[in-house]
Amino acid sequence: MLIIFKSPASGDVIMFGKNGKEMLEVLGKDKDDAKGIFTVEQLPAAIDTLKAAIAADKARQADKGDDEDDQDAKPGGGGVSFFQRAVPLLELLERSLKDKEPVTWGV
Repeated sequence: MLIIFKSPASGDVIMFGKNGKEMLEVLGKDKDDAKGIFTVEQLPAAIDTLKAAIAADKARQADKGDDEDDQDAKPGGGGVSFFQRAVPLLELLERSLKDKEPVTWGV
């Protein structure tokens, strides 16, 4: 299952269901809603919340990286972190706010 975040202000942001639901949960929306909207009025709070979650994840990654400095580099890296998945959605929210357009999913 995919969750597609849409706005007339920018291109779509497509996420696997698990990752999209995590974003919705962080942003205070019901992750089990098949469709929904971030109104223009809700966008500033959503942007602030997502920025805080990104900063927290980056801090966790930095702490984790410090613990692994003594080990040899692992080929292929880890996985995709929360903040890497969240940045495209953050950009969509910011562009939508600038253009005063809502962001929807599931419609």
